[in-house]
Order: sequence, then structure tokens, then C-alpha cells
Amino acid sequence: MKTLPGHVGMYYKNLVTGDTFGVGADEAYLAASVIKLPLFLHILAEAEAGRTDLTQRLTVENAEKVPSCGALTLFTGAVEADIMTLCRLMIDISDNTATNKLIRFCTIEGANAGFRKMGLEKTVLRRVMFDLEASARGIQNTICPREIGDLLERLYRKTFVSEAVSATALDVLLHQQIDHKLNGKLCDAVPVAHKTGEDDGLSNDVGIIFAKAPFVLCFAGHDTDVYRWEDLMRRAAYALVEAQAAP
Repeated sequence: MKTLPGHVGMYYKNLVTGDTFGVGADEAYLAASVIKLPLFLHILAEAEAGRTDLTQRLTVENAEKVPSCGALTLFTGAVEADIMTLCRLMIDISDNTATNKLIRFCTIEGANAGFRKMGLEKTVLRRVMFDLEASARGIQNTICPREIGDLLERLYRKTFVSEAVSATALDVLLHQQIDHKLNGKLCDAVPVAHKTGEDDGLSNDVGIIFAKAPFVLCFAGHDTDVYRWEDLMRRAAYALVEAQAAP
């Protein structure tokens, strides 16, 4: 990691032994689509508390559709979907339009209040996705590898809100379709529950790797060499799994 340019960091925790390792794990990094993970967990927590109905249907108008990742931009005309479907689109194919609909439904202030209840301090939602004007003014969403790692550990231990809520979140994360980083060299040898994020000069991936001894692995980096950074993610995840298989 020392040879990579930019701001890069990582956090590792073995969920059986408790062994941890980090580089810049407590710093803030540009979030890209990883901000969608705590937003999803906030929505699940609100639903469990009875303040949100996951079956409520929302209408995405043409004017709300934004480019890049996702499927909703491919539909002709307005699209109606329930909140849980929008959450799955947001997480598993990183749909930006679904994300923005959910952000506006929750409000940025409401989401950040939920983040604080989760114990997040440096992980902050400041704008919707693909807001180029806000981005140009330096308004950026941020994540912290250790904070996200702690959330993932709570999902693994089924202590995030409730056992059922934790299980629901893990099931969605296990269906991730953007799979070329943490799982890029593992190639589904073991299950990986994760959420990615990427932009120009930026690449993140955070998740639980269900090896013999499951572990959390969170990478965040921007203003870096994305090719080399993602190669490091792939090789690190693979090496950690292979090390457990060694006699």
C-alpha cells in the first residue's frame, strides 16, 4: 500500500479470533456507492421500528433518473417499485436512481440521524448520487473503514437491530453483482457479502468473507491508481482465505 498514490486505507478483522489490522482505518474516505450500505441499514432499522413500510410503493419519474449504475434508467416512463425492491437495486446493482429516490424518501438529515444511532461519526451522507454540481463544490459523502467494518461485524453476529434484520441485510449483500474486487480472485470459492463503490480515481469494497474463519475486509481509496488498488484487494482477499486452508 505504501507504493500506491493517493489516500488509501483498509481494515481487517477475523471474526473468530478477534485479530485486527488496519492502515488508515479510522480516517474518512470518499464513499462513492459504499454510502448505500449504511443507508440500506438505516431503512431496515426504520422499518423494524415501524416508521417505514418496506412494501410502500414509490414512483420514480423520468426527471429523477440519473446515469451510470443501475436498471431504472432503462425503463420507459415512470417506474413504480416498493421500498425493498429499491433497496435491492441500490445494493446489488448499485442503482443510483433507486438510491436517490430512497435518499429523498428518508431525507439526508434523517439518514444521518440514523447513521449516528448506528455509532457512525465519519461516515456521513451529504448529497445525492451523481450530483456533479455539489461534487464540484467539494460536497462529498464519506465513509470510515473501521466504522463500516464494525457495522458488518454486527450483521455477522446478528446484533444489528435484531437477528431477522441482520439476516435480511446479509442476504441482500450476498447477492452483490458487482463482483470484481474482493471476490475477483476468489471466484465464489467462499461466499462474500459486500458492497462496492467506484468513481474516477476511486475504488472501494467492504464486506464479510465467509472463509473457514470468517473475516471483515474493508478497502477505501481515492486519488489512486485504481488498477493496482483493485488488484491489491483481490490478492489480499484471496491470500487471507488461502492462509486459512494451509496445514
